[in-house]
Amino acid sequence: MINLHIENNTAEVVLNNPTAMNALSEGDLKDLSAAYTEAEVRGVRALILRGEGRGFCAGRNIRGIVPADDDATDYLANKVTPVLKQMSNFPAPTFAAVQGACLGVGLGLTIATDVVYVAEDAKFGSPFANLGATLDSGGHALFFERLGAHRAMDLIVTGDLISGEEAVQAGLFSRAVPADQLVDITRAAAQKAATGATQAFLTSRALIQDLRDQRIGLWASMEKENIAQGQLCSSQDYAEGFAAFNEKRLPVFAGR
Repeated sequence: MINLHIENNTAEVVLNNPTAMNALSEGDLKDLSAAYTEAEVRGVRALILRGEGRGFCAGRNIRGIVPADDDATDYLANKVTPVLKQMSNFPAPTFAAVQGACLGVGLGLTIATDVVYVAEDAKFGSPFANLGATLDSGGHALFFERLGAHRAMDLIVTGDLISGEEAVQAGLFSRAVPADQLVDITRAAAQKAATGATQAFLTSRALIQDLRDQRIGLWASMEKENIAQGQLCSSQDYAEGFAAFNEKRLPVFAGR
């Protein structure tokens, strides 16, 4: 079950199947996509993704799956990946609050999110060795890029899990916080972003995605920054930010 709550220009998308550690079926993925679509239509200026219960998301819901009849490629390529791409292109800053287990598709949800706050005792890794399966949903790219080839293979082969605190120290995610403060801290950050210069945030996201996906270098990135800054000059929020600075007041951004 996927719930959507919208208040003060902020959407909160909740994975709400705690008895299954919020593992996702094909139906859940459709509902998740619909929640993001609704939030976009409603014009929110920030979005939070979180899970109810002890875990954020344990990955794919494999209960009742018969391997001989399963088409894992179809599930991942045609059900999971399009949703992750939709999430990564959401037209406002996105935040995830991650507690407990975050595995498989759950890990992919964090990869597709801009800012990821994790509980210090959250758990990340690749426990798929016991299933005869491999890491998916972008996990190989994330682990290799942030941890290096040897540490990535260590986690994959051993099935060991690392804590949220270890994951942040390794550069995997944004910030590790006490579990009992996780949701409040994430909500505060999202609500602040919802009053910020949305187009400037999205410009930075695009620049960072170019660095990640296109592997452009320093000077190519700087050239893109130069152009982007010039384009922002004509935005309402750019004008408001400069006016507020010169008038010695706080800016009131409209997100345009």
